Amino acid sequence: MKAVKVVIVILVILLLGAGGGAYYIWNGLQPVKASDQAVQFTIEPGSGTSQIAQVLHKNGLIKNETIFKGYLKWKKEGTHFKAGVYEAKPGITLDELIAKLNSGDVMKESMNRITIPEGYTIEQIAQKVSEATGTPADAFLQVADHPGNEATVAFSEAAKIGNLKHAAEGYLFPETYEFKKDAGVNDIFHRMMEQMQSKIDNIPDLQQRLKDRGITLHEMLTIASLVEREVVVDKERPLVAGVIYNRIDKKMKLEIDATVQYALPEPKERLLYKDLKVESPYNTYLHEGLPPGPICSPSLASIEAALSPEASDYLYYVTKKDGSHEHLFAKTYQEHLNNIKKSKS
Repeated sequence: MKAVKVVIVILVILLLGAGGGAYYIWNGLQPVKASDQAVQFTIEPGSGTSQIAQVLHKNGLIKNETIFKGYLKWKKEGTHFKAGVYEAKPGITLDELIAKLNSGDVMKESMNRITIPEGYTIEQIAQKVSEATGTPADAFLQVADHPGNEATVAFSEAAKIGNLKHAAEGYLFPETYEFKKDAGVNDIFHRMMEQMQSKIDNIPDLQQRLKDRGITLHEMLTIASLVEREVVVDKERPLVAGVIYNRIDKKMKLEIDATVQYALPEPKERLLYKDLKVESPYNTYLHEGLPPGPICSPSLASIEAALSPEASDYLYYVTKKDGSHEHLFAKTYQEHLNNIKKSKS
């Protein structure tokens, strides 16, 4: 009988403990006491869930850091939170906070948002930065041409090449950025270059893949930039990359129009035959092999295509004129001439 009483007591204690634990978690998931006074908080770039939980707790927006992190894990959230300066009123629910951080609902008056499209050149990026900050584009170009302490490890190869139009071309990752209003061109440039470094660092087996192809990182980014400017339809990226490798292997000039456009002082809507003779190390109609460096900021899709080109015997391609932005591919020059006629029909 005594043993039965002991068991009952233990069960009661366990139930009370479980109930207390459940209440503790439930309470931690509830909003803090509501207030009409909004608070500002900053999520720094690269912040993890632990740091974000600390910021939110410190600013009185969540009750418990550990429970908040557990809730994020349970909801499979927290990997897409965006940096920036936010404003929220105490009393906001955890789900509302998560939605705000996911969408990047920052205080617009305190941040500059700059979107760099894939395939933009350094000069186009400089203009975008100038429009957003009021800083002259030349100030950004000055940093891009002489990165100095703003450079990353990935840039080390490019730094040794002397005939580049712009030293950091191809090393700024194209995406949407949020910057504080008072961010200078050095900070903006460095953030963009760091982002490219981060993307490169996350490519699986990168060094081995470069070694297998017999190219350097700089050459890979150069090929990726050519693909970026030549291709619109994603499925064609690896195939066009393969054509570039095929022509290099056969010691053929690449004859890529985009390299001529890059060599010109101003890009043209349509190239003339005389433009193909412009003297520049970037003019692949005149010079064999790759240009000295990238001609734009390539996307991850183009980088992957440069690393994993599609094998084929194609040596030529021409853009269809039907508005599809697709290409006709050929193995011989005669087939290419036929495709040029087809593309116009």
